[in-house]
Amino acid sequence: MTRTAVLERRTKETSVRATVNLDGDGTSSRIETPVGFLSHMIDVIARHGRADIDVIATGDTFIDYHHTVEDVGLVLGEAFGKALGDKAGIRRFGHAYVPLDESLARVVVDFSGRPYLVFDVPLDREMLLIHKDFPFALVEEFFKSFANKCPCNIHVDLIRGRNGHHAAEAIFKAFAIALREAKQIVGGGVPSTKGVI
Repeated sequence: MTRTAVLERRTKETSVRATVNLDGDGTSSRIETPVGFLSHMIDVIARHGRADIDVIATGDTFIDYHHTVEDVGLVLGEAFGKALGDKAGIRRFGHAYVPLDESLARVVVDFSGRPYLVFDVPLDREMLLIHKDFPFALVEEFFKSFANKCPCNIHVDLIRGRNGHHAAEAIFKAFAIALREAKQIVGGGVPSTKGVI
């Protein structure tokens, strides 16, 4: 069984193409977006999630980063959902705690077929900007987009953190590890009492 997907989305604001192999080794041969921090976080998802991910994106970043981050989240989420297929044999649930210096994040994922995001991240003034002009709010937008198109249930909790970059990276790493666990093939049929997800 090959769990791969290739997806493309073109709008007047962005162009995004993503390739996903859920059973890869965490290789990202090509991640090209006009948003450096986003590219770095996609690489984090690939490496720690043990999925091969390639993303090529362009966007109207002269306006801001919102459209590009949102659309990359939409395309990656849909590609993951497509690659999962009927979800037969997967663990379905995954969770992880990840520290990064003073930050500690917990992420829980359920490939439930129901889109829902809980994003409990208290922000103080120092965390509003992660890097230059990348607002922390875009982290939530990425996960909202991913959850909506996968579709899946994602709970993100920042247990502690003061540095915006550290907090965001801990969240993405925890998400990646939760994905790695949830996508694992453990045998059996579809993991639902309904018999379908």
